[in-house]
Amino acid sequence: QVQLVESGGGLVQAGDSLTLSCAASGRTFGSYATGWFRQVPGKERDFVAAIIMSSLATDYADSVKGRFTVSRDSAKNTVYLQMNNLKPEDTAVYYCGADDGGATWINIRSARAYDYWGQGTQVTVSS
Repeated sequence: QVQLVESGGGLVQAGDSLTLSCAASGRTFGSYATGWFRQVPGKERDFVAAIIMSSLATDYADSVKGRFTVSRDSAKNTVYLQMNNLKPEDTAVYYCGADDGGATWINIRSARAYDYWGQGTQVTVSS
């Protein structure tokens, strides 16, 4: 069992930066990947970024590529999402997810690949 806690959200202006943290407890992070997703009311949870825990390979949604960076600090058992040049359309609740052995490079963009989720952290970007 993995418990995930996101933090670092807030209200910022367009062009600002934020760093979200996803801290794991219970055991180390998911077997294969940790993903960041975001969700706005009435819509599905959308893929933002993912990091492969063994190779540190990363994947990003096209909408955030070049602006967001996902990284891992194994000593702190924490995965980060550095978000630069934020835009109003980045406004959402951000969630991190960890898999329990079911994720692969093929499905890491799907929320269904992840078994554990944090409670989410709100990011609001004003124009």
